[in-house]
Amino acid sequence: QVLLVESGGGSVQPGGSLRLSCAASRSIFSINTMSWYRQAPGNERELVAQITSGGSTNYAASVKGRFTISRDNAKKMVYLQMNSLKPEDTAVYYCNGDLVTAWGNSLLDSWGQGTQVTVSS
Repeated sequence: QVLLVESGGGSVQPGGSLRLSCAASRSIFSINTMSWYRQAPGNERELVAQITSGGSTNYAASVKGRFTISRDNAKKMVYLQMNSLKPEDTAVYYCNGDLVTAWGNSLLDSWGQGTQVTVSS
C-alpha cells in the first residue's frame, strides 16, 4: 500500500521554481516529523529538508535560503517550495516521514515513490 504520494516534479530551467507536494493516504490519521530527500544518479540519497510536527525546520546547506518546507497537518500534506533551482538540484525527490494510522499504529520511516526534478537549460 502506498502511504505517501509525491507530486509536482518536472523540468525547469536554471533559476526557475517548482513546488513539490506529498500527500498521506486516507488510511493515515496523522503525520509527525516529515522530510524530503533526493537522490541523483550515482549518488546516495541525501536529506534535503525536514519539518517536525511543531513546525521546526532543518535544511541541507546546499538548499538553505532557496528551498522552504512546510506542512498542513489537517490535510496531512507536506510541501517543498524550491526556488532559484540549479542543475545540481536535478534528482528524484522522495517524501519520508513518521506516520500514525487510523488504528493508532506508528509507521516509522515511511517512503513515497519519488518524483523527478530536472533542472536544465
